[in-house]
Parts: sequence; structure tokens; C-alpha cells
Amino acid sequence: MPTRRAIGLALPALIAARAAKAQAPFPDRPVRVLVGFAAGGATDGAMRAVAPRWGELLGQTVVVDNRGGAGGNIATEAVIRAPADGLTLLLGTIGPMVVNPVAGSLAFDPMADLMPVAPLVFQLGVLVVPAAKPWRSLGDLIAEAKRQPGVLNWGYSGIGTSGHLAALLMDRLAGIQTVGVAYRGGGPLMTDLVAERLDYAFSTAPPAMPQIESGRLRALAVPATRRAAFLPDTPTVVEAGLPGFDVGNVYGILAPRGTPPAAIARLASTLREALGHAGTVAALRRQGLEPAPGGPEDYAATLRADQARFVPLVRDAGIRVE
Repeated sequence: MPTRRAIGLALPALIAARAAKAQAPFPDRPVRVLVGFAAGGATDGAMRAVAPRWGELLGQTVVVDNRGGAGGNIATEAVIRAPADGLTLLLGTIGPMVVNPVAGSLAFDPMADLMPVAPLVFQLGVLVVPAAKPWRSLGDLIAEAKRQPGVLNWGYSGIGTSGHLAALLMDRLAGIQTVGVAYRGGGPLMTDLVAERLDYAFSTAPPAMPQIESGRLRALAVPATRRAAFLPDTPTVVEAGLPGFDVGNVYGILAPRGTPPAAIARLASTLREALGHAGTVAALRRQGLEPAPGGPEDYAATLRADQARFVPLVRDAGIRVE
């Protein structure tokens, strides 16, 4: 049995060890970011472009973990149930954060159960039509839809995605009736669009740009409040004649509710610095993404604005996520 003297000698060492552990820099292990969609898409590409530099600044590897399924709900719930230590994070998008809670019955509330860390990127899409179609402008497309109510069709690669919401919003604001066709991903959608089995689509940049550059597709408008750097001569939807249209999509990082403020602050500051790195910026812009540096309140404000914009649209359209 240890003597009182031995215990007394060991106690300072034990206290020092505990203090050192308490003061260990965050993070002391790899940081895992869950992406609620399959590898190869815009969300996955954004995170993988930022992860290397972010990891260098954190002093730990940033691991991108794809947990696809249920419109992003699987990844969202996994992060909500994870320890609130700042080591398990979520890449948030409009669908899981804003659309799914009002379009389905969830056992959790992403806005209440997660904490914003920082915005990540601004994703600019593009309205495209097959090059063989006669429409040269957004006005031409809308005029055709009005001539043939319920005939023109468009594709989308997920319920509640920005492409889905953009087409629904165009129907509402332009007073037209069209037909949406659901796809499992951007690849099959793009195949059918190029083959003229679809009339148009609001696409993300990565699958659309090669087809635009090859002349197979024609870009009509950008569905955001600013023009895209990768299509500087293409007007926004507002510039093309449809006031009040904005479906710009900001991806951001979230942590489980209760994550220590110091961890949130370090994650946010290093992410902001990573987004200013020239190599990171170039990697993002190759995918049609723009860095969106900021802090927790910036991303919280974005999510509140998204709720105000899209919750009424989702309810009016009767969108349901199973």
C-alpha cells in the first residue's frame, strides 16, 4: 500500500499532468467533417478543396467523411449525436438545414441542435438549356413556357437542392407551369439534358461548365444576386428580367450544440485563414465556388435569411422529404 509520503510526492506530478492535458491546444486529434452527399459532388468538392490548408493551420488532419442518404439527414443526425468537443463537424447546406425540417418529420432540429462555426463557400449555379434549343435568353424560355403550360421539363438532383428550389421559384415569379424530373445525381441529369430529354436545368458549375465550353449547352442566366466569375458575360436572373430572384447557396460548417466557445473560435479563425490561401481559392474557383470567409454570426445570419426565403416556398410547393 502506498505510504502517505509516497502519495504526497506523487500528487504534484498528477496535478501537473492533468493541468497539461487541460491546457493542450485544440484540436489534439484529427477533425472529421461529415458531408451528407456522395463523393464527387459540389459539397464534397468544396470540402476537399479546403481541408488540406485548414488541417495545416489546425495542426491536425481534417478528414472528409461522406455520409450520403436521406437528403443529408443521416450526416446531420450523426453530428448532432456526436460529442460536443469540436472534433466532429457538419458541412451544412440549404437542404438539410432549411428544407428538410419543414418537408419531413425529423427526430431532431438542425437549427436548434447545431451551432454555426463559419460560412465556407458561395456556390453559384447556372441556368442551362441544350444548345439545339432556340431559346437565347431567359425571356425566351419563359415565353415558351407560357405558350405551352405544363409542357417544358427540367431536372434536379435532389429534393430541396438549390437547383430544385431555383426552378420552383422561377415558376412562381414568372407565373409559369413546368414539370420537374428528379435524378439521383448531377451526372445522369446532365446526360439527359445534353441529349435533349430535358428542356433546362439549374445546374451547379462542375457538371455544366464542360458542356457549356464544348458548345453542347447554352448558359442563360446565373440564379444569384451577382454574376459568376466563370461566366462573366452571363447575366443574373434579375438582370435577365425576373426581379426578386436569388437562390445563391452558402455552404457552412456547424458543430454540435454545446461545443466549447474556444473550440468554435479556433475552428472559425483557422477556416477563415484557409479560405484566404491562394491555392485554396484557386481550387474552389475551378469548381465554380467562391470563398465565403466569416465567423459564427455570419453563418447564423445566412441560415436565418435562407429560412425566410425558402420555408414559404417549400410549404407552398408541398415539398416532402421521406
